[in-house]
Amino acid sequence: MGRLAVILGSNALGAGGGGIAAAAAEHGAAIVQRHGGADRPYVLPHEIDHAANLRPLVEQGCDRVLAVGSVGSLRPEIEVGEFVCPHDFIALQFGVSSRTDASAHMTPGFDPIWRQEVVAVWESGEVSAPLRDGGVYWQTIGPRFETPAEIRLLAAHADLVGMTIAAECIVAGELGLAYAAICVVDNLANGIGPGALSVAEMEADRQANAGRLREALSALLPRLGTLG
Repeated sequence: MGRLAVILGSNALGAGGGGIAAAAAEHGAAIVQRHGGADRPYVLPHEIDHAANLRPLVEQGCDRVLAVGSVGSLRPEIEVGEFVCPHDFIALQFGVSSRTDASAHMTPGFDPIWRQEVVAVWESGEVSAPLRDGGVYWQTIGPRFETPAEIRLLAAHADLVGMTIAAECIVAGELGLAYAAICVVDNLANGIGPGALSVAEMEADRQANAGRLREALSALLPRLGTLG
C-alpha cells in the first residue's frame, strides 16, 4: 500500500480552517490545497488544474486520495453540518481529462473498495460525528452559485452540489489514484431553504463546521494508514 493523499477544499481556508491542513499533515498524509494556500492566490473552482495538483502525488508514492469538499445540500433532510460520502456523481458539462489520446475514453467514478474502507473506518466508532453513506454529487461550473430554477433541475437527480469533486475524481482515476470524498454540507442550496442563499451565512456555517472537520480527520486518518 502506498501513501495517502488528502485534498482539502475551501472549507480548509479562512479563519475557521487553519487547523485542518495541520491535522491532516500530522499523520503523514500528503496534503494538497486545491484552491491554493497561504503561499499562492486563491484559485477559482473552474480554473483549478487538477492534473497539476494530482501528478505530484503519484511521484510522492501516493496510491489513494481522500478528498474533502464543501457542498450545498439539494435536500432539506441533508442538513447543514452533515458529513456525506457520495457514491456517484454527475458532471455532464465537463470535458476534463489528463489524457490526449483514446485512453481518455474511460469509465470514471469513486473507487468502490477505497470508498467502503473510508466509510467502515469512519463508522467504527473512532469518529464521533455521523457520516451519511451514499449520495449523488452534481458538479456545476461555477464560480457563481445556482439559481432556484437550476437547483430544482439538479435536485431531481442528485443530493449534493459542488464545483470540484467530480472533475478531480476523473483525473485521479486517469492517474491511477483511488479516490473517495468526504463532503461537508456548508449550506442549503439556493431555493432549498426558507430564504435565498446568503453567502455570509454560508461562510459562517463553513467556519463553524471547520472545527468538526478537523476533529473528524484527526480521528479518521490514523486508522486509514496514511504512510502505507
